Amino acid sequence: MAMSGKESSKAAAAAAAAAAMDGKYVRYTPEQVEALERLYHDCPKPSSMRRQQLIRECPILSHIEPKQIKVWFQNRRCREKQRKEASRLQGVNRKLTAMNKLLMEENDRLQKQVSQLVYENSYFRQQAPNNALATKDTSCESVVTSGQQHHLTPRDASPAGLLFIAEETLAEFLSKATGTAVEWVQMPGMKPGPDSIGIVAISHGCTGVAARACGLVGLEPTRVAEILKDRPSWFRDCRAVDVLNVLPTANGGTIELLYMQLYAPTTLAPGRDFWLLRYTSVVDDGSLVVCERSLINTQNGPSMPPVPSFVRAEMLPSGYLIRPCEGGGSIIHIVDHMNLEAWSVPEVLRPLYESSTVLAQKTTMAALRQLRQMAQDISQSNISNWGRRPAALRALTHRLSRGFNDALNGFSDEGWSLMDNDGMDDVTILVNSNPEKLMGLNISFTNGFTSICNAVLCAKASMLLQNVPPAILLRFLREHRSEWADNIDAYSAAAVKIGPCTFLGTRVGNFGGQVVLPLAQSIDHEELLEVIKLEGVGEDAMMPRDVFLLQMCSGMDEKAVGTCAELIFAPIDASFAEDAPLLPSGFRIIPLGSGKEAASPNRTLDLASALETGTAGNKPSNELSVTSTSTRSVMTIAFQFAFESHMQDTVASMARQYVRSIISSVQRVASALSSTHLGPHSGLRSPHGTPEAHTLARWICQSYRTYMGVELLKSIGEGSQSESILKALWHHSDAILCCSMKAVPIFTFANQAGLDMLETTLVALQDISLEKIFDDHGRKNLCSEIPQIMQQGYASLQGGICLSSMSRPVSYERAVAWKVLNEDDTPHCFCFMFVTWSFV
Repeated sequence: MAMSGKESSKAAAAAAAAAAMDGKYVRYTPEQVEALERLYHDCPKPSSMRRQQLIRECPILSHIEPKQIKVWFQNRRCREKQRKEASRLQGVNRKLTAMNKLLMEENDRLQKQVSQLVYENSYFRQQAPNNALATKDTSCESVVTSGQQHHLTPRDASPAGLLFIAEETLAEFLSKATGTAVEWVQMPGMKPGPDSIGIVAISHGCTGVAARACGLVGLEPTRVAEILKDRPSWFRDCRAVDVLNVLPTANGGTIELLYMQLYAPTTLAPGRDFWLLRYTSVVDDGSLVVCERSLINTQNGPSMPPVPSFVRAEMLPSGYLIRPCEGGGSIIHIVDHMNLEAWSVPEVLRPLYESSTVLAQKTTMAALRQLRQMAQDISQSNISNWGRRPAALRALTHRLSRGFNDALNGFSDEGWSLMDNDGMDDVTILVNSNPEKLMGLNISFTNGFTSICNAVLCAKASMLLQNVPPAILLRFLREHRSEWADNIDAYSAAAVKIGPCTFLGTRVGNFGGQVVLPLAQSIDHEELLEVIKLEGVGEDAMMPRDVFLLQMCSGMDEKAVGTCAELIFAPIDASFAEDAPLLPSGFRIIPLGSGKEAASPNRTLDLASALETGTAGNKPSNELSVTSTSTRSVMTIAFQFAFESHMQDTVASMARQYVRSIISSVQRVASALSSTHLGPHSGLRSPHGTPEAHTLARWICQSYRTYMGVELLKSIGEGSQSESILKALWHHSDAILCCSMKAVPIFTFANQAGLDMLETTLVALQDISLEKIFDDHGRKNLCSEIPQIMQQGYASLQGGICLSSMSRPVSYERAVAWKVLNEDDTPHCFCFMFVTWSFV
C-alpha cells in the first residue's frame, strides 16, 4: 500500500532522527532542505536559540537533533565559501590567461626588435663611418620623422585627403602599439602581474614623449572606446574636447576633427591645445581601433587658428587598440605620443614636458585606471559611504580637480580678470564675477546673518622645493593642517564669506583639530576622497555653524615615479548636496626629473636618518646620484574666496597675506622634512640613529625582560649592539609606543608599526596624548590599570578599539604596558605594545 507525501516526509524525518542518534550521516528531504535554505539566506550563522526556534516552527525538522542542524549550517557555509573561492580563482585564471597572451605578444615584439637591432648592427659594421651616418634609418626615427615631414609641404585636408591621413595614422599607430616602430622600455616601478594595472612602457630615444600600456579590463570593446573618447571624463588635465566635424568612411568608420585644450599644471606655464584628426574603425581581425594625430599645415579643409593663453602642441600618431577577450572583457593597447613644445616653458619646468614617465602617469595609466574603476563599479553596484554610489563620488573628485584647474589657469572666457599686484609679484590675484560661478554660494552664520557673495577671488603662487619628495610633504600637509592653516585660516572657516559690516580677524583659524570621515578610495588606493570636520572654529558669531571640507588627496605613494601629488579641498555644508557649488583650493606638487626615488613606500616621514643602517658608501654611486636629483619639485598653491564685491581690495590684501603665510609655513615644514629626510650630504641618508634613540631602545627591551621574564626581540641577545636593537625594535610587527609619565601622558616615541597605527609621524607624535587615542571605555580601563603598572611594573590590557590621529578606528587583540627604567632603575616613561592591530 503506497504512503501519502505527508506520511513519507514523516517517515524520512523519523529515519533521519534515528540516523542522528546513531551518529550516521543524515539525508534531508527536499522540504527540509528548503526550510533550512530559507533560514540560511536570512541568517547564515544562526545562534543556538535561533536553531531551536527553527525546530519548533518547522514540524518537518522536529525529529532532527539540534547538533545535526548546526552541522548542516557549517557545511552550507563551507560550500558557499568554496563556491566563492572557485569563482574568484576562475576570474584570476581568466586574467592570467589574458595577461599571458599579452606577455607573449610583448615577447614576440621584443624578439623582432632584437632581430632588427642585430641586423642594423651588422649593417653599420660593414659600412664606412661616413656612409653609415649618411644611410642611417632606424625604425624609430623613420616613423617619428614621417610625422615631422608633413611640415614641409601642405597636406590635402579635403574629405579624400583626410581619409588618406586617417589610414596613414592607423598604420603608424599600429606599428607603435604592436610593432617595433618605437623602442619601448619598461617603466620604472611597474611589474606586470594579475593585480597590476597592466604592462606599462615608456619611449627611449625618439622625438617628443611617448608611453604605451597594455591591460585587461572587464568591459566590452564598444564601451571601452566610448569611455576613452570622452577624454574630459577621465583625463583631469583635459579642459575641453570639441568635435567640429564628423565624416563617415566607406569601411564603416568615422573621421572626426577635434579641438582639445589641456590645463597648465602650474602658474608658470600656459596651457596646451591640439588640432586633431580622430579615426575610428574596425581592423581585419575584428579589433576596434581609435587613433589620433595632429593636423599640421593642411590645405583645402578646415583649420584652427592659434588661441590666446594656449601653446599649440602636436600629437603624433596615438590611440587605442581594443580587442575582445575570451570569457568577456577586452584587451587594450594604449599609445600616447606627443610633442609638448617644452621650449615655451621656463627651463626649470622643461623636465615636466620632456618626461615620458610623467606622460605615462598622467595620461596613459589614468585611462587604464578609469576603465578598471568603471568595470569594478559595474560588478559591485552598491551604495557607498554617505549614501553615495561610486559614480557620484567619482563625479565629486572630478569637480574638485576641475574647479582647482579652472582657478589655477584663470581663463578670461570664464570671467577671470587679473588684479594689479601690491609691488610684489610672488602672489597673483584673479577676480571672477561670473554669475554661474557664484550661484548658490551664500551661507548662514551662527548669528542668523546670511552673506550675499557676488564675486570670487583666487590667490595663487608657485614655489620650487628641494630634497623633499612630494608624497612626504603632501602627507604632512594632509595630516597636520594646523601647521600651515593656523595663521589666518579664514578659508577653513567658511572661505571668507564676509558680512557687510564685519571683517574677520587674523586669528579665526585657530581650530582645535580635524576629524577625517573617509568617503571613498580608488581601486588601487591611489586617490582618497574624504570629508574633514574642523573642530573649534564655530565659536565666533560670525563663523559658520559647522565647518566641513570635501577633500581629495592623491599621489601619496613614495614609490610611484613621476606622480603628481595633490591635496584639493572645498568648504561644504552639513547637508552635503551633490549639486552644491564648490570652490576648490589646495596644493599641487609636481616632481621635476624622472629619476626613481630611493624611498621605501612604507617609510615614515622623519625616520630615515634615525633608523637606516649600513653606510652610505656601500651604495652604488649611480643610485646616490639619482637620489640626490630626484627630489626637486614645484609646488603650486591656489586658494579661492567668495566675497562681496565692494570689499574687493580688503579681501585681496587679506588673500595675499594668507597665501604668503602659507608659503612661509610650507617652506618651514619643507626645510624640517628635508633635514630629516636627508643626511649631512646632499642626497645621502645618515647611516646612524641618534644616541638617545639607541639608549631608549635598549631601556625598552631591558625593562620588558625584567618584568615579563622573556625577550621582547627574539632574535636579539642581551649583549647585542644598540644599533641592531634599534633596528629590530623599529621593524617589530606590533605597535610599540612610549609616553611620558605626566598628568596628561604625551607620546614620545613609536616604531614603524606604531606610527602606521596612529597615522602620524615622529615630528607630530608629540602632539598626541595617550587618552586621545582611546574612547571613554578605553580611558576608564586604562585609568584603572595605571596603579597596577606603577606598583608591579606591568599590566595586560584586554583587546578593544582605539583611534588613529585621523580618527580612524583601530582594533587590537590585546595590549601590554610596562614601565621603562633608565640606567639608575628610575622610571623614565611608559611603554605600550598593541598586539595584532588592524584598521576597522
